[in-house]
Amino acid sequence: MNEEIRNLEPKVLWNKFADLNAVPRPSKKEERVINFMKDFGKNLGLETLEDEVGNVIIRKPATNGFEDRKMVVLQSHLDMVHQKNNDTNFNFDTQGIEMYVEGDWVRAKGTTLGADNGLGVATIMAILESNEIEHPAIEALFTIDEETGMTGAKGLKGGLLKGDILLNLDTEEDDEIGVGCAGGVDVTASGTYNEIEAPASSTGYVIKLKGLNGGHSGMDIIKGLGNANKLMNRLLFATKDFMQLAQLEGGSLRNAIPRESVADVVVSSEEKFLSEFESMKKAIISEYKTLESNLSITAEKSSEKFLKVMGKEAQINFLNAMNAAHNGVYRMSPDIDDLVETSNNIAKVSVADGKIKIECLTRSSVESSKDVLANALTSVFELAGYEVKLAGDYPGWAPNMDSPILKVLDGLYQKMNGEKANVAACHAGLECGILGQNYPEMDMISFGPTIKGAHSPDERASISSAQKYWDFVLEILKNIPKK
Repeated sequence: MNEEIRNLEPKVLWNKFADLNAVPRPSKKEERVINFMKDFGKNLGLETLEDEVGNVIIRKPATNGFEDRKMVVLQSHLDMVHQKNNDTNFNFDTQGIEMYVEGDWVRAKGTTLGADNGLGVATIMAILESNEIEHPAIEALFTIDEETGMTGAKGLKGGLLKGDILLNLDTEEDDEIGVGCAGGVDVTASGTYNEIEAPASSTGYVIKLKGLNGGHSGMDIIKGLGNANKLMNRLLFATKDFMQLAQLEGGSLRNAIPRESVADVVVSSEEKFLSEFESMKKAIISEYKTLESNLSITAEKSSEKFLKVMGKEAQINFLNAMNAAHNGVYRMSPDIDDLVETSNNIAKVSVADGKIKIECLTRSSVESSKDVLANALTSVFELAGYEVKLAGDYPGWAPNMDSPILKVLDGLYQKMNGEKANVAACHAGLECGILGQNYPEMDMISFGPTIKGAHSPDERASISSAQKYWDFVLEILKNIPKK
């Protein structure tokens, strides 16, 4: 199956991507891919090192005639988001990604593809391995754990890199040149509740909400897609007078819009519960019929008897907090058209065994606006009696419209494609903002091939775009300014 991928053009790129995707590389578990990349560099006879946190750096001298050019840092992250459909039997810790071609797209069988940021990694590998590509001196920087905290970028010490220009290969539209991004902070609320005995006369039901598109909690937040945690809360709130919550599990990753949620409840009056449930189900499906055509909402009797439930007071407290917590776009940028400035994703919700945990990722390109929304969420959850922790704070990347490398890319793109590129900031976390803290003089830019559905099993990479992007990379390397 992956042989089909290896025959795509440009072969050097797709072959390296297939090699990489054979290596399990979920975030926080990058040991195998770190060793894979170190072996790759050493086998090429190139200077290869691993820093204190696990980032890998490989250095390659300039080709003949390019020794007088500025040194370039080519940067991508090694880890990938690990999400799969519920009915897909797959172990990200042990298996390589199973890929296939569908029209102009490369996809994975029921899982994320890893094109984010695997195509960037593969690009750098292909350049390092080549004896034909013309380029200045290169530092290849492969960071770890970008998707779940950016700890690789945060841990990279100043003074380690020698490059003057950084090309981040982690943008997902091939006509876009990235010059800025959002920062973020994790907002996590934790609470406890007293479990009580479920009424002896009650009936157990399992509510399942699935089939949502999900997607990148930054790039896709503007689409208004359904959030499984918020939609499940609407169902529970509508039926609160006739059910008690036994347990709940919704969402799986902090940086992905949650696609599925499952709640176990006990019902005192089946007729009234089902009436309210069906009414709310109908309203939700009607609201989202255009955006979420595969949405499925069911309530079925459970073969299992739920013995413990959340008390009524704790339950209404939880449902009220979930109602009040903001999800989605909070503020659009007043300076850049169609750019989300600030947002929040209620990513994961867990209720079980007397414990509640609500995990959010708040993003903003403006630090003060990020603080406002994080404080608003904190207030809601603290009013509910929960403990709130803010963690993983990382800065945004402020645009520099006078960037010399921006001028190079902008001019090359127009020359090669007959139209201007979309020079833009994005509502996602790129490592440029963090790296720029320790390397403030480094000129940075971001670009990449077209990838759709990142952070979801619908992730797909455009084959024609990969060729366009590859040609662009090669021209950029030949046009790096002199020292």
